[in-house]
Amino acid sequence: MKKPLVGAFLATLLLGAGAAPAFAATSPDAAPVGTRAPESVAAQAVDFAGTVALSNCSGSVVRTAASQPNDPALVMSNGHCLETGFPAAGQVIVNRASSRTFSLLNGAAQKVGTLRASKIAYGTMTDTDVALYQLTSTYAQIQTQYGIRALELSAARPAQGTPITVVSGYWKRTYSCNIDGFAYRLKEGAWTWKDSVRYTSACNTIGGTSGSPVLDTGTGKVVAVNNTGNESGGRCTDNNPCEVDEAGRTTVRRGINYGQQTYQMVPCIVAGSRIDLTRPGCGLPKP
Repeated sequence: MKKPLVGAFLATLLLGAGAAPAFAATSPDAAPVGTRAPESVAAQAVDFAGTVALSNCSGSVVRTAASQPNDPALVMSNGHCLETGFPAAGQVIVNRASSRTFSLLNGAAQKVGTLRASKIAYGTMTDTDVALYQLTSTYAQIQTQYGIRALELSAARPAQGTPITVVSGYWKRTYSCNIDGFAYRLKEGAWTWKDSVRYTSACNTIGGTSGSPVLDTGTGKVVAVNNTGNESGGRCTDNNPCEVDEAGRTTVRRGINYGQQTYQMVPCIVAGSRIDLTRPGCGLPKP
């Protein structure tokens, strides 16, 4: 996983800055706040509006096309960013009380307010690495008070070659690249994820970008949630995921980063921002 920042910071203190590369605050591949992309319809679709900073990770306020203004808003991040710690392999968390807070950003990456959770609506590191927090605010309240509209989750599986942007609310940085392909299985330590998005090398994400929305740069819709990368060439170990194909062959891609697709959870989100794991088409694992 892209280390939550508390762990990365402790590693830096104990081992020295060179021993925790995932904690680096800057990256030559990251676009600083204020850097303008070439003028185009595609580039104009992506900014920081709707992203959030957690205490240790990144995230975003998300909705489906069917979400209603008075539904409680949802914040998406990674399962490994939960304040309760990493879920065990096979563990699924549903409707657990939470009062976690999130710093809401506008398009210019400025904090405009603080949002608060009422519960962890869903969280897991099995098959995918995602957390959905239900907030005490509705989508309409957030839009009225802060002028921020939630990011829309795409209901379609993304395609290889799609230009994408990883938008980190924690670092207030973006990473632009393309979808290089998909890993049939991605194994990291005790966890296995299915059909993961593999980025081209330009998305050199770092610790703290965990939970960032991965946007289709052309549409501005969310197609994945950023979660991990192979840091040092290790084989299927923590912070060094490996790819396993359908024939069981293992491939290690040092320096390459990954996200987990989100289209499969769109059918799971029903009226009132409830998570219904029994709904037809819902691809999230059940408890």
